[in-house]
Amino acid sequence: MFRKWTSILQPVDQGTIREEPVWVERLRRLTGWSKKWGELVVYKWSLLHLIMGFLLGRAFILQELSPFAVPYVAVMFFLRREKVFYIGLATVLGASTHSADLGWMTLYSLLLTAMILMILERRQKADLAYTPIVALTSVFLSHSTYDYLTGMNTGYDLFMNGVEAILGMILTLIFIQSLPVLTFQKHQTQLKSEEVVCLIILLASVMTGTVGWYIHGISLEHILSRFLVLVFAAVGGGTIGAAVGVVTGLILSLADVNAIFQISVLAFSGLLAGLLKEGGKIGAISGMFLGSAILSFYSGGRGEILQSVQETIVAAVVFLIIPRAGLSYIARYIPGTPENIKSQHEYLQKIRDITAKKVENFSEVFQQLSRSFLDFTTTTRMRPEQKTDLFLSEVTEKTCQKCWKKDQCWDRDFLSIYESMVHMAKLMENQGYIEKHQIPESFQKKCVKTDRVTSVMQQEMESFRQFLQVKKQIQDARRLVGEQLSGVSRVMRDFSKEIQQDVEDLDVQQQQIHEALEDLGLSIRHVEVVSLDPGNVEIKVSLPSCFARDECMKIVAPLLSDVLKEHITVKQEDWLEYADGYCVVTLISAQEFVIDTGIAGAAKGGKLLSGDSYKTMDLGNGKYVLAISDGMGNGERAHIESSATLDLLHQLLRSGIDETLTLKTVNSVLSLRSTDEIFATVDLALIDLNSAETQFIKFGSTPSFIKRGDEVITVNGGNLPIGILKDIDIEVTREKLKPGDLLIMMTDGIYDAPRHTNDKEKWMKRIILEFETDDPQAVADCLLEKVIRYHHGEILDDMTVLVARIDRHLPEWSAIHLPGFDRIERPGVVS
Repeated sequence: MFRKWTSILQPVDQGTIREEPVWVERLRRLTGWSKKWGELVVYKWSLLHLIMGFLLGRAFILQELSPFAVPYVAVMFFLRREKVFYIGLATVLGASTHSADLGWMTLYSLLLTAMILMILERRQKADLAYTPIVALTSVFLSHSTYDYLTGMNTGYDLFMNGVEAILGMILTLIFIQSLPVLTFQKHQTQLKSEEVVCLIILLASVMTGTVGWYIHGISLEHILSRFLVLVFAAVGGGTIGAAVGVVTGLILSLADVNAIFQISVLAFSGLLAGLLKEGGKIGAISGMFLGSAILSFYSGGRGEILQSVQETIVAAVVFLIIPRAGLSYIARYIPGTPENIKSQHEYLQKIRDITAKKVENFSEVFQQLSRSFLDFTTTTRMRPEQKTDLFLSEVTEKTCQKCWKKDQCWDRDFLSIYESMVHMAKLMENQGYIEKHQIPESFQKKCVKTDRVTSVMQQEMESFRQFLQVKKQIQDARRLVGEQLSGVSRVMRDFSKEIQQDVEDLDVQQQQIHEALEDLGLSIRHVEVVSLDPGNVEIKVSLPSCFARDECMKIVAPLLSDVLKEHITVKQEDWLEYADGYCVVTLISAQEFVIDTGIAGAAKGGKLLSGDSYKTMDLGNGKYVLAISDGMGNGERAHIESSATLDLLHQLLRSGIDETLTLKTVNSVLSLRSTDEIFATVDLALIDLNSAETQFIKFGSTPSFIKRGDEVITVNGGNLPIGILKDIDIEVTREKLKPGDLLIMMTDGIYDAPRHTNDKEKWMKRIILEFETDDPQAVADCLLEKVIRYHHGEILDDMTVLVARIDRHLPEWSAIHLPGFDRIERPGVVS
C-alpha cells in the first residue's frame, strides 16, 4: 500500500502524459493483438487453408462431379509444402462427410497426385507450370481406375471422367492465380483483373461446399453468397458487384440446379449495392435489399420471398460486423478504388524515396572521391625547395656517394657544400649548362670531381624535367577527374531532389482538359498532364491524325493558352497513323523569346571538308546555345578537333553540368589527350530564352557583333584557345539582348579578311550596317559572299558565320475562349 501511494505522489514525467483516453489505447492494443493472432492463425497455422480444403473436398457440381480437391492440394503442394499433409487430410475429411465413396476416391486421387509430384521432384522437373497437366492426369487415371474396380466402367462414366479431368486442369490454372493472394502475407499492391476473377471463382467454389447446409431453414450458401457480393460491391462499385454476383451465382447454380435463379438475383443486387456504396455500409445494404426484393417477387411464393429477406438480413448483419478498416484493406487490392490509388501512390512514393536515397548516396560517394583526388593533388604538389632537394639527391647519389672525400665535404662543411650545389642547380635550370667560372670557388677547392658533378647535373637535369612534366600531367589528370566527379555529384544531387518532388494528383485537371477539347468537337483518346507549373507546363494529348491540318497548333494549343493563362505551344508530334491512326502531341509552355538562326560556311580552297564546326542546341531548360569552333589548321584533322570539341561540349551541357566546369573539362581533355599541339578556338553564346540574358565565353575566338538598329555592339573575350593551357580562368561577358537584335558570330576566316587594314573591327561593323535585311540566313549568306568577293573569288581560309535573331514569342493563333469553362486551378508542388 505504501508503494502504491508513493508512486502516485511522485511527479509525472511530461513525456509519459497521455494525450488520448485510456479506452482508445486499449482498443488499439486489442486491434493489434487480434491482428497478430489473426495473421498467426491464417498464415502460420493455415487454418483458412484447412477450412477451404474441407469445403472444397465436399463440393459438387452438376450433381456428380467433384473436380476441386486435386487442383487445390496440387497447388498447395508448392505454396505450403510443410502443411500440405494436413490440408490433404482436411480435403479427404470433407469429401467423406458427403459420402464414403467420395472420400475413398478423393484419397486415391490425392495419393496418385502426390506420387506423380514426388517423381517429378526427384527428376528435378517439379514446377508449378506442370501442375495443370498433373491434375488432369491424376484425376482421369484415379477416377477411371476406381470406376473399373467398382464395376462402373461404362462409356458414359469414362466420358464424365474426362470432363472432370478437364475441369480439374482449368481449376488448377484458376487456383494458381488466386491461392497466392490468400497464402502469402506480402504480395503486390494491386491485383490484376484476371486475379480478381479467379479469386471470386475460388471463393464461390468454396461456398459450394456448404450446399445443403441450413440454419433454422435459412440456406448458408445464400447467406455467404450475398455477403461476398456485399463486400465486393461496397469496395469496388457496381461493376465489380455485378461481376461477382454473376460468377458466384453461376458457380452455385452448377452445384444446385434449383439455384439457377440466384444468378440474376446476385448480379442485380450486386449492381445496386455498388451503385449505392457512396452511402457507406447502409447504402450498400439498401441496394442489396432492393435488388433481392425486386427479383424475389418473380420467383414464386411468399415463403421464398420471406426466406430471401431473412438470408439478406443475416448477410447484412455479418457485413455490418466487419470493421471499416477491413473493407479498406480489401479495397487496396481492387483496381480503380480510391484506396488502391492511394496505396499505389504510397508505394510509388516509397520507391521514389528509396531511389532518391540511393542516388543521393551515390552522389556522396562521388563527392568523397572528388575530395580525395583534389586533396591528393594539393598535398602532392611540390614546393620549389623540394624540387631542388630531389634533384640534388639524384646528383649526389651518382657522384658524392661514391667519392672517398664524402665525409670530409658533407660532414665538416655541410652548409657551404649544400648552398653551392643549390646555386649550381639553379644555374643549370635557367641556362641549361654551367661554365667553370660560374662554379663557386669554395666548392672548387673542396670538390675533387667538379667536372664529374657538373656533367652529371647536366645529364640529370633533362631527366628531372621530364619527371616533373609527367608528374604535372598526372596531377592535372587527377584534378580533372576530381572536378568531373564533383560535377557528376552535383548533377546526381539535383536529380535526387527532382525524384523526391511529389506532384499533387492531376486527374481532375486532366478530365477538365479532356472535356474542354471534346466540347470543341475534337475526338480525344486521352490527356496526360505531366506538369502544370507556371512556365513549365507539359501536357500530352492523344488525338486522331490531322493529316497536316494542324489541329493541335490551331485549336488545342490556343484553348490551353486560354484556360492556363499562358502561351502554350506544340513541342513535338509523334505520328502513329501507321499503327492505329492516332498521334500524340506534346504541348509545353512557350518561352518569352524565340531564336531564328542562319549559317553559312566554306572550306579553304573550295574543298568539301572545313576545319570549322558549329552547333545550335536547345538544352531544354530554357537555355539556347550557339557555338562555333575552329580547329588548328585546315582539313580533316582540324575538322575532327573542332567537331570533337563541340560534341563533348554538347554532351556535358545536356547532362546538366555547369557551363564553366564544362569548358574547363573540355580544355583539360584536349590538353591531356595527346602530346601534340592540339587546340581549338571556341565561341560560345548561352542565351536565356526567358530573360534574353546572354553569356559570351570566348576561347581564342574572334569578336562577336550585335546589330541593334543602326548600332553595332562588339563582344570580345580574352581567353586562350582550348587545349593550350591545362589550368585556365574563364572570363565571361554578359549582355542582355533585345527583341530584333541580330547576333553575328564568325571564325577568323571571316574576321581577318581585310588584311590591308589594322582596324578589322571597324571594317566588319561597316559591312554589317550595310545589310538592309534582318533575316539571319540572308545576313549569313551576304557576309560570306562579301568576304569571298573581297578576295576576288578565292577562299583563303576556312570560313563560318552564324547569325541569330532574337524575337519575342508571338502566338501564331490567338487563344480560344470556351464559354462557361472556368480557368484550371494549378495544384501546388510538395516535396
